[in-house]
Amino acid sequence: MNTFHKKLTALRHAFHRDPELGFQELKTKAVVADHLRGLGLDVHVSAGVVGVLRAGLGNRTIGLRADMDALSILETSTHDYVSNTPGVMHACGHDGHMTMLLGAAETLAKDPDFDGTVVFIFQPNEEHGLGARAMIHEGLLETFPIDEVYAIHNLPGAPVGQISTRVGQVCASESLFEIEISGQGGHASMPHVGVDAITVGSEMVQALQTIVSRKLAPGAGAVVSVTEFLSDGQRNVLPGHATLKGDARARLPQDRLDIERFMRQIVDGIAAAHGVTAKVQFVTEFIETINARDPVDAVVRAANAMGLEVIGDRDAMSFSEDFAHFCAAVPGCFLLLGNGENGPHGQPLHAADYDFNDALLPIGAAFWAQLVRDRLPTRETLL
Repeated sequence: MNTFHKKLTALRHAFHRDPELGFQELKTKAVVADHLRGLGLDVHVSAGVVGVLRAGLGNRTIGLRADMDALSILETSTHDYVSNTPGVMHACGHDGHMTMLLGAAETLAKDPDFDGTVVFIFQPNEEHGLGARAMIHEGLLETFPIDEVYAIHNLPGAPVGQISTRVGQVCASESLFEIEISGQGGHASMPHVGVDAITVGSEMVQALQTIVSRKLAPGAGAVVSVTEFLSDGQRNVLPGHATLKGDARARLPQDRLDIERFMRQIVDGIAAAHGVTAKVQFVTEFIETINARDPVDAVVRAANAMGLEVIGDRDAMSFSEDFAHFCAAVPGCFLLLGNGENGPHGQPLHAADYDFNDALLPIGAAFWAQLVRDRLPTRETLL
C-alpha cells in the first residue's frame, strides 16, 4: 500500500468512525470542506459541499457526486474503526464514496492536466431521497452550470474494481404508500354488527398484489409490498380503524403512475363494497434514475483506458438512488464499482456488518481523474 493509498484509507476510516445521519452531516461537511480548501479549490458550503477546480480556458464543466450520510443501523463489525455513534453507521459505503472523490480532487489539483471545470459535489441525505433536491433547490445547477454529471456507488458481490452501468433506466423509483381504513369496530363475538377494518384491509393486501401480476406487463420489474398492518383492535375488540403501509418500486415513470392509479381504484372499490371509507397517500421519494448515452459511453471508455473490467449493459438495479434528480436535470451516468465477493465486502448494502473495501479507494480516485481528463481534454491531448 503506497503513501497515497494509506492516506485515503486513514481518511475513510475517520469518516466511518464518525457517521452522521441525513441533514445532520455537520462534522462531515467540515472535514470535506477543509480538505478541499487545503487542495486550493474554491469551496462552497450550504446543504452540501461543493468544490470547484478549473484548469485551462475550456468552457465545459462536468460534475462528480459523492453522498455523505450514514444510516440508523447498529454496527456489528469488529474492525478497529467501528462507529463511535451507537445506532448510526456507514452501512452503504458513503464513507468510501466521499474518500474516492476527495482522492480524485487531490490528484487533479496536483496535476491539472485537463481543460475546463470540475465541480465536486458532496451531497447530504441520499438515503431519504432529499439531498439532491435540496442542493438543486438552492440553485446548485444555476450557480455551477454543468454539462454532465456522474456518480459512483459500490456494489457488494461484484469483483473488486469491476465497473458496470447501462444506458437508460439503471435504478428504480421508490414510492411510499399509506392506506387508512375507517370502518365500524365492535365486540369480537358480534362481527355482524359492524365492519371490522382487519377483514377489509386483508382483502386490500391480497388485491394489491394483482397490480404487478395482472395489471402491468410481464417483466416490468415493478414491486408492490405491504410492509405494515396496524389496527386499534384487541383480543376481543374488532378494530374500526386500520392502516396499511408499504413500498412500491418501478423501472419506468409510466409504471409508477399506473401503480398509483390502480392502487386507488382497488382501495376505493373494496372500501365501497364493504361500506367503509379509505384514504390513500402515495408519495414518490425517489424517481427512476435514467442514464444518458454519451456519459455512459464516456464511463466505458475511461474504464477501458484503465484496463478495468467493465460491463456497459448491466441489468437495471431494483434499489433507488437520489442521484436520479441530477440525471433528470442534466445528462448523467450512475455507475457501480465492485466492492468484492467475499467477507464483509460481499455483505449486502445496509447490512450491520457491511464494510467498504479500501482496495477501491485508489481505483475510484484514479477512475474519476481519468474520466475528467477524457471529458475535458487539453489541446495537447487532442493533438
